[in-house]
Amino acid sequence: MAEYYQLQQNLLLTTLAFTGVIFVSVWLAYSLPIALNYLIGACGGVVYLRMLAKSVANIGRGSQKLGSGRLALVVGLVLVATQWQQLQVVPVFLGFLTYKGALIAYTLWTAVLPKSPSESYQEPGSP
Repeated sequence: MAEYYQLQQNLLLTTLAFTGVIFVSVWLAYSLPIALNYLIGACGGVVYLRMLAKSVANIGRGSQKLGSGRLALVVGLVLVATQWQQLQVVPVFLGFLTYKGALIAYTLWTAVLPKSPSESYQEPGSP
């Protein structure tokens, strides 16, 4: 489980780093209101990622709850963005998808980089 928690933390930090870089880029390229719309969606994506991580951690513990809370988060975020006049749907939705880009980037990063010798070789009988 320690490896899983380390992976969870790395994915969260990668998502937050992506969010920060993209937020500043959108602010400079477009405007602050659009960047804040993006940030609202990205915060929803981070919450979704945390909920997903907790759900995955509970799989081994015999919990059989469905992911309706995660679906409600996505639906609620899109509904609020469509009904509230100050929010724009596209930046909010793209902000929500930031966690997926971070997941892809992290996966590619770990697949391409070679492991250090201490990580790739383990003594026989060591965990």
